[in-house]
Amino acid sequence: MSNIDWIILFGTLISIVSYGVYKTYGAKDMESYLKGNNDMNRWTIGLSIMATQASAITFLSTPGQAFEDGMRFIQFYFGLPVAMIILSVTFIPLYYRLKVYTAYEFLENRFNLKTRTLAALLFLIQRGLAAGITIYAPSIILSTLLGWNLTWTNILIGVLVIIYTVSGGTKAVSITQKQQMAVMMGGMILAGGFVIYLLPIKFTEALHVAGKMEKLNIVNFDFDLSDRYNFWSGLTGALFLFLSYFGTDQSQVQRYLTGKSLAESRMGLIMNGFLKVPMQFVILFIGVMVFVFYQFYQPPIFFNKVQTENIIGTPYQDDFLQLQEVYDQKFTEKNQDIMSMLEAVKADDEVRIRNYQAAIQRTTEEQEAIRTEVKSLILQNNPAAETRDTDYVFMRFVMDYLPTGVIGLLFAVIFSAAMSSTASELNALGSTTTVDVYKRSINKDKSSVHYMLSSKWFTAIWGIFAIIFATYASLFENLIQAVNLLGSLFYGTILGIFLVGFYMKWVKGNAVFIAALLSEAFILIIHWHNGGTLLGVPIDIGFLWYNAIGCLLVMGLSMLIQGVKK
Repeated sequence: MSNIDWIILFGTLISIVSYGVYKTYGAKDMESYLKGNNDMNRWTIGLSIMATQASAITFLSTPGQAFEDGMRFIQFYFGLPVAMIILSVTFIPLYYRLKVYTAYEFLENRFNLKTRTLAALLFLIQRGLAAGITIYAPSIILSTLLGWNLTWTNILIGVLVIIYTVSGGTKAVSITQKQQMAVMMGGMILAGGFVIYLLPIKFTEALHVAGKMEKLNIVNFDFDLSDRYNFWSGLTGALFLFLSYFGTDQSQVQRYLTGKSLAESRMGLIMNGFLKVPMQFVILFIGVMVFVFYQFYQPPIFFNKVQTENIIGTPYQDDFLQLQEVYDQKFTEKNQDIMSMLEAVKADDEVRIRNYQAAIQRTTEEQEAIRTEVKSLILQNNPAAETRDTDYVFMRFVMDYLPTGVIGLLFAVIFSAAMSSTASELNALGSTTTVDVYKRSINKDKSSVHYMLSSKWFTAIWGIFAIIFATYASLFENLIQAVNLLGSLFYGTILGIFLVGFYMKWVKGNAVFIAALLSEAFILIIHWHNGGTLLGVPIDIGFLWYNAIGCLLVMGLSMLIQGVKK
């Protein structure tokens, strides 16, 4: 990067942190620190909710997801608007009526202390680990692209977040997220404009290329439990995930508990529901346009440049260079077929279009086979090397083709996204530890100032834990899937507890407590055996379904156990 890029990057980050500290320093009690004196309007709430969910993983991994798999990931969000409406009608009014600091306080009022503590602990485990991934995911990519040490990159992101989150609490998180969302979406839209501008063909022709190469297949109505992303998993499995995430995850609940009124909190949540889908569509579409771009400009044989550079000068160099030469030849062949297909599209010749589609598909498969061989060489050269490179696609394009200044802005986007999500997570972890564990069960009779200071300490401790976990974490198949998977392992159980509390008034605390333990154990066992067999039965379930299964199991077992007790 140029000096201008570095100035833009660090200028943006330092400005956001300084603004957050300046605007919110001096919280005097637990009410102001954890709920921001309840003075947030709907726009601040809505943008804060969006920024909490839109982590760096969104901006790094989603374009790569679209590059590899097309637009069908958008189906994951089909249940989001429905979930926001359900939460606005049911969850939010109850939280406001009870005047809670955390979502889990409701569970003690409805059931008992051990059920509240169980739900809080499940949240702390899941979100504590997720905070580490939220830091680690961008760090490993940014450290590779910038040539930084991974540990120091983790520490940089973590420390920046800890400074303003500990200083200003919930209000600091929400206020800074407005600036972060402006940077994130402004940077991504600018990048999308450059992708389209740099295409050597018309925009309409680019859409034809993407469509004929099956990257614009948005909706799939086939019902398949093993398919991670289709209409049914998005409208059911993901609906349960969103109900749990936005309704019971303190990192989100804390965002709308700061509203000036019930109406402001409701509108902020609904605004998120109807703006998030277009936002994800834009990010995925940028990934598709990057895919089209690389049909006309020679793509790297492997997008993680460091791994291929490490092969040079080793015994595997000659094999790698031969594969690179064949890969380049295949690119030329495919490019010619794509140009011919566009001519057939103009002539409206369906037979020729299908013939060229088949030829392009064959060449694409041959290129993927070559990439597989390259990955094998990378592993032979370094068995610990990471061979999944889709998360590097977008930023590799940015560094190779975008102008000075824009590169720095796009790196600021990634850092800002990492900071915004991590800040919400640490803020929620600190408040939940304080309110649901420390204040309730360990040290009950202290002043509001004492608990405010305790929350600051717990926030800092969770921040340090997240940095340590990030330092020793390892990559999943895909970063954005890693976070959704981690949530799916726990969210179903937590949501089931809340739904029993809301709608099954005859079920008591002991029944739901036992049902939650059994359900969580079942989900973990299913996941452990997913892709194999369990008691001779083949298991192949997309992880989004864990949310529905876990939730329904808690509800069903609660009824059964309560019935037996009667």
